[in-house]
Amino acid sequence: MTDVRRLLPYGLVVALLLATGLTLWAMGRGLICPCGTIELWHGPSDPGPSSQSLLDWYTPSHLMHGILFFAALWWMARAMPLRWRLVIAMAVECLWEIAENTPWVIERYRSATVSVDYNGDAVINSTVDILAMLLGFALARRLPVWASVALVVGFEALTTTLIRDGLALNILMLLWPLQSVLDWQAGG
Repeated sequence: MTDVRRLLPYGLVVALLLATGLTLWAMGRGLICPCGTIELWHGPSDPGPSSQSLLDWYTPSHLMHGILFFAALWWMARAMPLRWRLVIAMAVECLWEIAENTPWVIERYRSATVSVDYNGDAVINSTVDILAMLLGFALARRLPVWASVALVVGFEALTTTLIRDGLALNILMLLWPLQSVLDWQAGG
């Protein structure tokens, strides 16, 4: 196999990252926080600018995406070369970042979850979220299955305990909001 054909999937991963950033910017997402600063981390004290910094409480969810995408693609497309499974995972994550920042999904977060101040992500936050997914994918490739499972369970337990939210609750509340969960989350 030629080097070009072998490297093509990695070029596509980079192209998807750039195309997603440009798409988000074209959709009106700010490159950085409207406050004009780039913060490494923004904690829960003021949830409004949370998705405007490099890292936030939802970064672990994106790392979990990578682990779960790796597992799903290993199960569904084991014969496919790993580099092409990476492209598929990247495409799914990029599509999610774009969908998550549409007016419809932003409004859904505001109306169905405790994230009433959610304004969407800054491009820099979405980019780091995508990179977190890539890290999760790479970790799942290298770690034993038990360690990947422990990471997912651990991150989910951490975010559920500290901010009363996480990947599972996020999906639940977006698709099928439960008043009892909303009340519990708001009680934090």
